[in-house]
Amino acid sequence: MSIPADGAAPRTLALSDGRAGNARQALALAQALALAAAGHVLEPRAPWRWLAPRRSPGDRHAFGPAFSDLLSAPPALAVGCGRQAALATRLLRGHGARVVQVLDPRLPPRHWDLVVAPEHDGLRGDNVITLAGSLHPVDDAWLAEARRALPALAALPAPRIAVLVGGPSGHAGFGVEEFDTLLRDAGAMALREGGSLMVVASRRTPDAVRAALRAWSPPVPARSWADAGDGANPYAGMLAWADLLACTADSVNMLSEACATRAPVFVHRPTAMRGRPRRFVDALLARGRIRPLDAAAMPFEALPLRETARVAAEVRARLGLGPGIPDAALHDG
Repeated sequence: MSIPADGAAPRTLALSDGRAGNARQALALAQALALAAAGHVLEPRAPWRWLAPRRSPGDRHAFGPAFSDLLSAPPALAVGCGRQAALATRLLRGHGARVVQVLDPRLPPRHWDLVVAPEHDGLRGDNVITLAGSLHPVDDAWLAEARRALPALAALPAPRIAVLVGGPSGHAGFGVEEFDTLLRDAGAMALREGGSLMVVASRRTPDAVRAALRAWSPPVPARSWADAGDGANPYAGMLAWADLLACTADSVNMLSEACATRAPVFVHRPTAMRGRPRRFVDALLARGRIRPLDAAAMPFEALPLRETARVAAEVRARLGLGPGIPDAALHDG
C-alpha cells in the first residue's frame, strides 16, 4: 500500500524504510489505531538519509516528491518505525500531523508526540510507551485467517510442532551445527509426543542452513520450507496451526509473534544471546512464557503475550483518540 496517485493523504499512515520488521511494526500499530491505515515505503535520498533522524537544510526533499507533496497535505496521524521513518515523522509533525515513532530514535523523545520502544532498549520518558518485545498483527483473528489460508497443515499428526528458523546476528551465531541441534531436539519432542514437524526458514537463514534443511530426513511426518523455490511462505499458517513452537532466539520480532500464540514456546540456546535482545529473552524466561529447548522438554500451559492492542489503547488515550475510534473519525490534521 502507498500514497494514492491522486496525492490524497490517508488519514492514518504507516511509514518505514521497507525493511520487513520495520514495516510490519508500523503497519500493525497503525491498523490497530484506525480501520483504514495505509502503509508507505520511504525512498531516502542522500545526503539526508545519512543524517536521519536529525534535521538538516532541505530535508523536506529527503524522501522524494511524493513525500514532499504529503507535507503539504499531511495525514491526521502518522506511525513510523526505524531511523528513516523517524525523520519523516518529525517532518510531518512540523506540518500538523500527530506522530508516533516506534523504536528508540536515538534522539530525545520530545521530537515526537509519542515514542513506542521495547522495554529491553531502556528508553524512558514522559511520552514514551514501553512494551515487551515488538509490535505485530498476531491475535486470534489473524491466526484464524492464517489457518483458513493453509488448511492442508491440519492433516499433520498432532501435536504439530512449528520450528521457526532464524540466522546469525550481532548478538549470537547460528550455523549448520546449531541448526542440526535445533532439529534434533524438536524431532525428539515430536517422536515422544507422537506428533509432526513444520519447519520454516526466514530471510535471516544462511544458505548453508537452507541447504541442510532441504537435505533433512525427518523422523516424523513433516512439512518444510527453505525459500521461495518451495512455493509461498507458509510461516503464518505454521504459526497458526502449531500446538507447540520451537524457535531460535535471534529475532525479537519472531519471538514476539511466537509468544502471541497460545502454544508453548521452546527457544534454542536462549542463554547464548548477548546485548539488549538477551534482556528480552531473560524477561520471557522469568515470566514463564518460554522455556529452553532440549530433547527432554515437556509441554506447559501458556498464555499469549500480545502487546499491540494494549499499546494502541494507550496511544488512543494519550492522543485523545478515544477507544476503538474508526479512521474516519480522526481529525483532518
